[in-house]
Amino acid sequence: MRTSVLQTAVRHALASPDEIHEAQSLLSANGLLGPEKRIAYLGLLDPSRGQEAEDRRFRAFIHDVSGAAPTDAVVSVSTGTLISALELDTTVTGELPVLEEEFEIVEQLLAEDERWLKSLAARNLDVSKVRVAPLSAGVYEYPEERGRRILRGLAFVQDFPEDSAWAHPVDGLVGYVDVVSKAVTRVIDTGIFPVPAEHGNYTDPELTGPLRTTQKPISITQPDGPSFTVSGGNHVEWEKWSLDVGFDAREGIVLHNIAFRDGERLRPIINRASIAEMVVPYGDPSPIRSWQNYFDTGEYLVGQYANSLELGCDCLGDITYLSPVVSDAFGNPREIRNGICMHEEDWGILSKHSDMYTGINYTRRNRRLVISFFTTIGNYDYGFYWYLYLDGTIEFEAKATGVVFTSAFPDGGSDNISQLAPGLGAPFHQHIFSARLDMAIDGFTNRVEEEDVLRQAMGVGNPRGNAFSRTRRVLTRESEAVREADAANGRTWIISNPESRNRLGEPVGYKLHSQNQPTLLADPDSSIARRAAFATKDLWVTRYAEEERYPTGDFVNQHSGGAGLPAYIAQDRDIDGQDIVVWHTFGLTHFPRVEDWPMMPVDTVGFKLRPEGFFDRSPVLDVPASSQPSSGCHGDGDAGGHCHS
Repeated sequence: MRTSVLQTAVRHALASPDEIHEAQSLLSANGLLGPEKRIAYLGLLDPSRGQEAEDRRFRAFIHDVSGAAPTDAVVSVSTGTLISALELDTTVTGELPVLEEEFEIVEQLLAEDERWLKSLAARNLDVSKVRVAPLSAGVYEYPEERGRRILRGLAFVQDFPEDSAWAHPVDGLVGYVDVVSKAVTRVIDTGIFPVPAEHGNYTDPELTGPLRTTQKPISITQPDGPSFTVSGGNHVEWEKWSLDVGFDAREGIVLHNIAFRDGERLRPIINRASIAEMVVPYGDPSPIRSWQNYFDTGEYLVGQYANSLELGCDCLGDITYLSPVVSDAFGNPREIRNGICMHEEDWGILSKHSDMYTGINYTRRNRRLVISFFTTIGNYDYGFYWYLYLDGTIEFEAKATGVVFTSAFPDGGSDNISQLAPGLGAPFHQHIFSARLDMAIDGFTNRVEEEDVLRQAMGVGNPRGNAFSRTRRVLTRESEAVREADAANGRTWIISNPESRNRLGEPVGYKLHSQNQPTLLADPDSSIARRAAFATKDLWVTRYAEEERYPTGDFVNQHSGGAGLPAYIAQDRDIDGQDIVVWHTFGLTHFPRVEDWPMMPVDTVGFKLRPEGFFDRSPVLDVPASSQPSSGCHGDGDAGGHCHS
């Protein structure tokens, strides 16, 4: 029996300016906002399971700059009520996300600190030309930092306003700042390193040389417009796909109610898909940088730093933009103009066959729907790209670019730092992401099976030794479902619905394909391994619970670890034929190259979800031949239907 709960699913609209104003008013009316209060995060909560009409609830993390305890509050703009307001003990929960206004505080306080100024003077550096990168502190062997809101600062020299400061790191020096008490708690100076002198100004003609003149224009046009439609502000229908495109200040793009129309039925696949965390752990053990580990999602909120995208630069073709609205630190709505880009791309051959018996020459072209945004977090820029394909495949790709984080390069070389330019280094590091996939394959009765290839020994039943097979194992409890990828055994994971079967009697499903990149490389006993436990395994499966939203827990900044997935799976709930969430870890391990300086070309990583028995046969038989004016494809695919394009 097949079910289709998505037909009655609650539509998930983007937050509106009026709703954010109403949330602000409710927080103010309940004494939660004021001159010393800042909103570190404001986001729309998902509808509760089984809810027939959406109650528009907003969650707010409220920081008090005077040092009073922060608050975790939920308001309903549908009913005009304060649902909850929880005062937080930061010694237990950790700190709220980093505020943008705190960036400037770090540089200002260090610029007035005698110890900092003495260290700069010893290097003959003018403090007015020193920029300080405000960096999340992590949790280390500093008992005096417990319960204090700390940022750490590394210095870079900027000789003039257009100069890339990342080319001139001031090594051997770091400052620790309490941004609430406005105090520099510690300055560490381990010795003077020469500041790299060569500039890294990537638009300077000295570096670019004469710009290329060989590129002819590429013009992508769709005279009749795109093949998708957008209704209600964010509901998208494309080919047989149906979904709501959401946005969150913490996670960025969130896809809701992803479904595929199969005949007369709209069949759900994923209830909610997002990249729920990203951490960038660095591998330089020096005392100046050994604490460098940034949770760009949980500590900095990648969504709030989304770029406004430009046609012809960020997106090429017939583009549809969405402009999500987020809150500023005071609860005012702020529109991110053209923050989300949607377009179609031709994606080569979908299927092709030249049949020797029938004479039919058959070619169909593939295309995909692209839904993306770009964000800038300090030196790095990240693109988050979701792709939907004609055959039911769902893919995610992260694109990392920008400027690598730099250091001095030691005279004797280094086992943990690459040399980019004379005297200029870049520490080895990783970019590790966690996808949260709230699965709903033909409904919420889902399971996960682990599939490995099986090599069969030569012998009885396999006399020539050519046979191979596969094995599948159902992951029945959360404790069993913390898994590692295994490229040698071709490991994949099938998410299926045992109560919905295809015409062959098999459970319908989707298969998760990992890219088999390294997980977290830090020592298992390290601080970062405790705080980013999600990054130590490729797969986690949990029973759905509304409050379990993030793989690192709600409050990441200065949290000592153990929250999030380790706490969720400690309940060891049944996940066989249940309402489940699949968490997939994937990432890049970056040994910076000379070619990554002074501007890093895009590097990519991601994963795919492909139908596995979800359909009764190929879902693309109804895709027509190319109708491009220059195409040599004949629409019926009969004999002689050659394609020359």
